[in-house]
Amino acid sequence: MKPRDNYRLLIIDDESSIRRFVSVALPPHGYEILEAENAAEGLHLLQTAKPDAIILDLGLPDMDGLEALKKIRESHTLPVIILSVRDDEESIVTALDSGAHDYLRKPFLLGELLARLRLAMRSHQFQQLHPIYTSGNLTVDLSNRRVVLAGKDIKLTLTEYELLRVLIQHKGQVLSHGQILGEVWGPKSTEHIQYLRVYIGHLRQKLESDPNNPQMILTEPGVGYKLKDLGAVRELEAANSTV
Repeated sequence: MKPRDNYRLLIIDDESSIRRFVSVALPPHGYEILEAENAAEGLHLLQTAKPDAIILDLGLPDMDGLEALKKIRESHTLPVIILSVRDDEESIVTALDSGAHDYLRKPFLLGELLARLRLAMRSHQFQQLHPIYTSGNLTVDLSNRRVVLAGKDIKLTLTEYELLRVLIQHKGQVLSHGQILGEVWGPKSTEHIQYLRVYIGHLRQKLESDPNNPQMILTEPGVGYKLKDLGAVRELEAANSTV
């Protein structure tokens, strides 16, 4: 799947000011915008206009956004970014667990929205090409967010999983602290290196046989981290099957 010059973006939001802003601000950055003011209209456009990504508000007039998200996930894997005034942890976790790629609180900055969209599109493209990653006795099903180590399911927090996903996406490459923080925590968090160290420690505790002598998640002193590629990416059998 090669990067494209333009993407079709569907925004489902009952606030006309938000839709208007997105419709004016995003086209110069390579997005064709489709608008829906409620869930019913958005779900119809999803089927007929075939967007590449969705921005979804949770407070829709005809259906809760989480219910709309579940309906989207019944038949589509495209990136969905939640845009909402709800900022409680339960809403965020529920949305991400229900299949959202990211969560952005209102009000938002254009630069942050563009960064989240780029990340979601790259992540989706990578998952489509390489839905399963294997390295030694570690298997990560990127499509279903499932992590298996030596045949046992490993439960990761949402942040731990996103950190692992970014490392997998750039396997074998050294990523700076700022790069990782920007992709996992957002562009405003690139200086919070201590956050990263804590979560790298959590991942090593769960995935390394000897967390004090890691063989997989390696430190590049003064620079950042890299995932040592012990195995290879293999695609799901279904990806190679034809009807």
